[in-house]
Amino acid sequence: MFRGKQLVIVGAGGHGKVVADVAARMCCYETILFLDDDDAVTKCGGFPVVGKSCKMKDYVEGYDIFVAIGNTKARAKVTAQLLAMGAVLPVLLHPDAVVGQGAVVDGRTVIMAGAVINSDAQIGKGCIINTCASVDHDCRIEDYVHVSVGAHVAGGVHIGEGSWIGAGAVVSNHIGIAPDCMVGAGVVVVRNIEEGGTYVGVPAKKIS
Repeated sequence: MFRGKQLVIVGAGGHGKVVADVAARMCCYETILFLDDDDAVTKCGGFPVVGKSCKMKDYVEGYDIFVAIGNTKARAKVTAQLLAMGAVLPVLLHPDAVVGQGAVVDGRTVIMAGAVINSDAQIGKGCIINTCASVDHDCRIEDYVHVSVGAHVAGGVHIGEGSWIGAGAVVSNHIGIAPDCMVGAGVVVVRNIEEGGTYVGVPAKKIS
């Protein structure tokens, strides 16, 4: 449910620019504003930057607020602060994304253009399903996961909280990936990943 027609986005970087474009194309908001801690940034994607993140509390009443911070831990921290203030954090869904029957997308998540989430997949809170990424049927994507541009997650996969699936990576069917993993760009995951860390290569291997 949207509280109203005004949105504040925290984070005026490249990710924030794309988030703002998603919000604008949803045609739900008359006003889109940014907060960012860089004094040199006055606009993002054509929308004004009106203050720093310490001003978030000023927008809790009357605005939806979305955290557009790519860093997983920072995104989770700011989101927790906003929830403690009673903020409403929506799902942002690009009109050119596809969400299949029975799929569930929790709040605070953004689904970018061309992304596909297939039947009965579950997407947690604060996730990023990026441009042209796919999450197939019956997957379970825990909170604050980022499935990057062009990454493909096959059916029945479980990805633990805070993990990052790099651009163009492929995760085979029914794989489990532990929390706090960084799966590099172009990596192919064909076996369960049972501990956090950084994984590269084809097939995926952990690096120190």
